[in-house]
Amino acid sequence: MMLKSPQKHCQTDNTSLQLPLAIFYALFSLFGLSGNLLALWVFLRVQMKKNSLRIFLINLALADLLLVTCLPFRVLYHSNNDRWMLSPSLCRIVGIVFYVNMYISIVLLGFISVDRYLKLHRSSSRQLFLHSRWSVLLCCVIWAVALTCGICLIVLNTENGESQKCFQYKKMYDSKWKAYLNFATVGMFWLVYGALVISYGRIGIKLLTTSKEKPDFPNAAKYNKTAWKSFFVLFLFTICFVPYHSVRIFYIMSQLDTSCEWINVLDKTNEAVLLLSAFNSCLDPVMYFLFCSSIRKVILKMICNSFCQQNARGLISSSDTPQELPNISAAVPMTDAQDVKLSKTTQINGYCVSFENI
Repeated sequence: MMLKSPQKHCQTDNTSLQLPLAIFYALFSLFGLSGNLLALWVFLRVQMKKNSLRIFLINLALADLLLVTCLPFRVLYHSNNDRWMLSPSLCRIVGIVFYVNMYISIVLLGFISVDRYLKLHRSSSRQLFLHSRWSVLLCCVIWAVALTCGICLIVLNTENGESQKCFQYKKMYDSKWKAYLNFATVGMFWLVYGALVISYGRIGIKLLTTSKEKPDFPNAAKYNKTAWKSFFVLFLFTICFVPYHSVRIFYIMSQLDTSCEWINVLDKTNEAVLLLSAFNSCLDPVMYFLFCSSIRKVILKMICNSFCQQNARGLISSSDTPQELPNISAAVPMTDAQDVKLSKTTQINGYCVSFENI
């Protein structure tokens, strides 16, 4: 099926995907931007214990936010019949920023899973390896490596393709080092995925086993609930990233040598599964809300305050007597996010999987 005849002049046609891609990337941009801004604001505003998990979460929200800022450019490109009307150098920068931040998110999710696993087993290495100072240093190293790789790719990318093309299929007959670099990133993903499967799998199995062996244990119900949450996180990660990196292997091989028919098939498939990877930037804030009590408390309090204030304004505008205003003010107490006091359990935990008693 993989032919030994390079198709240097093979043209891809993704006309049928232009409208769906533009719509989905627009939705991801809207929800991802608002969700990650809110999550980042809560992480920085609410008084939480400064531990490794909080540091990883802040960096994860920042990486997702940077990735989401690249999506409007894809919306503009696909809605304009796959024609790039901006600077070609901007096209390269947007593409590299998108992929760099996607892999930063993947690596951070891997470290979060290891953090949860070590906490479950109360490993002594966690105190050294994932102490807040070490986690800060680790995140700095991740960003430094990503920034260095991104700058190198921008500088070394000397291809002069079509000026009105961007995010398109590219051959790598004359720059095979890029293909090998892409293979390395795919290999890194599968290592991280293996860490997630082992960590969350063992966490879930251990908690389910504990809840079944000790059904009368006070936290047995919580253990069972948390176990299924860990499987749910692993399921979402699998749905978002595994299809893309499975297709990516054959996609990179096609960039080196394959038939024109397979190029068109793989190009369309790659665009479809790339949507799932971008969708993860929207799912992370949703998981924060579902499984992090601190996030949920702040957001629900903000919604409640906003709703109560609107009702109060409506009552004030329809009120005929000013004497009613003090009663209305007393009925609508104003709160601030900083007033949220996290319990000891919430301070210890944080990520989508709220391991209450681990």
